[in-house]
Amino acid sequence: MERESCLAMLIALFGGIAIFACGWWHRGPAGPGSARSMERLCWRRLWLPLAPAVIVAAWLCGWALVEPDPVPEKVPSAILIASLPFILLFARTAIRAGWSLLRDDGDPGTATVGLLKPWILFSPHLARTLDQAEIDAALEHERAHARHRDPLRIWLAQLATDLQWPWPQAQERFRHWLVALELARDEEARIAGIEGADLAAAIMAVARLRQPPIVSPLAALIGEQSVLKERIACLLEPRRDEAEASEVKAWLPWTLVPGLLIAVVLGSIFGETIVRTLLRLAV
Repeated sequence: MERESCLAMLIALFGGIAIFACGWWHRGPAGPGSARSMERLCWRRLWLPLAPAVIVAAWLCGWALVEPDPVPEKVPSAILIASLPFILLFARTAIRAGWSLLRDDGDPGTATVGLLKPWILFSPHLARTLDQAEIDAALEHERAHARHRDPLRIWLAQLATDLQWPWPQAQERFRHWLVALELARDEEARIAGIEGADLAAAIMAVARLRQPPIVSPLAALIGEQSVLKERIACLLEPRRDEAEASEVKAWLPWTLVPGLLIAVVLGSIFGETIVRTLLRLAV
């Protein structure tokens, strides 16, 4: 078998096992801090279960760097059969990710769309129902989405969640992040000078205009309708300048990158012995 084909199959098998083994992880209790810090914390929780699979893939890439092409041994049929469910899971994830880019969710009222270059949609039907202060509030909320490229982040988060199917904990982590995302953008809009009451009125107007749930990668003003009451209550309260929690600093990339480099080196040194042993045990 060609080295690249064998590598892809082994990554699907062992990476899939790592994802399945970690996808059950349940989110911990929410800590103190601003809505922005909570959004970052929920974002990190989305990706932590995938970190072991990424390290396994890096280790296998290290093995492939020193492996002759084609692979001398014949890959046992048991390995092929065992990797098939994970290959199908990855294919399902890719199809759902592609379909989410093509589907039309109708009139979102106001939303931020575009993966690489976000832009803001604003329905003229909505504009006729709002006064200027409420329009400015809705636009400031969407500008916050655009600054952070939230449509792309929503698309990637849904992809990460689909990779952890069928664990319900993964979908729960995704939902909590979406809720935290809208609260964080509300907070940013208020920091920019928007009155909470004006933004609350705009949210209620969009909720009345748009009934279907939002599932495609767009960052819409209303988010999840089930948490509208919580959002409105937060917006009508006086704004509190809370310090961002120190636990949500972006430490993950700085620890993951050295871990990946170490995994590649270990894979190049010990990968051949371990992979050969696994192939013999599967015969």
